[in-house]
Amino acid sequence: MYTTNGQYGFKDTSYQAAGALEGLTALVDDFYDNMERFLEAKTIRKMHPKDLTLSRQKLVYFLSGWLGGPNLYAEHFGGTSIPASHQHFPIGKSEGDAWLFCMQKAVEKQPYEAEFKTYLMEQLTFPTERIKMVCAHNAAHNTNAQ
Repeated sequence: MYTTNGQYGFKDTSYQAAGALEGLTALVDDFYDNMERFLEAKTIRKMHPKDLTLSRQKLVYFLSGWLGGPNLYAEHFGGTSIPASHQHFPIGKSEGDAWLFCMQKAVEKQPYEAEFKTYLMEQLTFPTERIKMVCAHNAAHNTNAQ
């Protein structure tokens, strides 16, 4: 376990606290396993392809750069806007909550410091909320346009 003395969000401290690429891969594998396992995630699982190999890779690569490590997502897939890349899905409160639930269960399994687990889940709430807002705005716009 990498110890940061509670200093997350600076340079690569969060990336290192997550166990670098190996740790992120374990986190993402547990996350997608949870999506398969929990009934609460049934709706969001259907939003993904049957084969999750590329989804797993993309999330690991995204988290790597997002947590201050190598920007692997941009290197392999180009730039991304997380809300924009999800805007074609009907993501509301229950879908966002299901995603966070699966991630919380995955984070709990990791050998992270307790403070980092809390920090990580707090940080992941922000993009989840942003995705829900963008999707709700697009749904309202599409309804008004009809």
